[in-house]
Amino acid sequence: MNKKILTIQDISCFGQCSLTVALPIISAMGIEACILPSAILSTHTYQFKGYTFRDLTEDLPLISKHWKQEKLTFDGIYTGYIGSTKQIGYIKQIIKDFKKNGDIVCVDPAMADHGKLYPGFDNEFVKEMKTLCAMADYIVPNITEACYLLEKPYMAEYTKEDIEALLKELASIGCPNVLLTGVSFKKGELGVASYNKEKDEINYYFRDQVPYFFHGTGDVYASCFFGALIKGFNLQKAMKIATDFTVDSILETVEDRDEHWYGVHFESALPKLITSLKGNE
Repeated sequence: MNKKILTIQDISCFGQCSLTVALPIISAMGIEACILPSAILSTHTYQFKGYTFRDLTEDLPLISKHWKQEKLTFDGIYTGYIGSTKQIGYIKQIIKDFKKNGDIVCVDPAMADHGKLYPGFDNEFVKEMKTLCAMADYIVPNITEACYLLEKPYMAEYTKEDIEALLKELASIGCPNVLLTGVSFKKGELGVASYNKEKDEINYYFRDQVPYFFHGTGDVYASCFFGALIKGFNLQKAMKIATDFTVDSILETVEDRDEHWYGVHFESALPKLITSLKGNE
């Protein structure tokens, strides 16, 4: 039986991030992707100037109301970039209304990186995001976001013990499965760490680090990770699939990085992703 999921995040009409990444990746994985856009932007906000922004906050409860009238259902809910504290309140109600037993809720608390919150976010947003994370089955923060969620100073340097303590503290928020991205213990290597609270199990997966920055890779990762979970892969296998796909997407873009600075060529990596899923079908 084909799975059907709901993903809630913004649409950047140009630039590969948020829904323009989540929709094609999840669809390519053989999952029906239904969308709830939180805002529409002409471009994403990284290095573009003068972009347009249409706030859809008040559309969220209206769309949800119509879906309830139509008795629509989903097999999972995945949230990405959320534009405001008020939107988080609406999204929490949507999760309460539509999550059924066995459904997966995955929250990417996309709000910070490199030790700082994104523009427009404040401590009140962080507090509300923490309550959304508590409703999730899986959360996918980077190290900056993890520190904000736990009200800790940003850890520019850390040990393996620091990371494992961070994972367990994140799980104490209320989410039983935590995936921490951007983890590195040695130069030239970058990967992810995961924690399953029920099993009290920590796992790592690393790849060689590509020495360039590309926008939107967090959205590529989270979308693929969620899709793999919906396909039935466990936490450890899903994080490996998502890491490999993200790295493949970056490698497809390296030679074109000066012109294609606004995202990654994830489309070219989709055939390898589809092949990697066949072992669980």
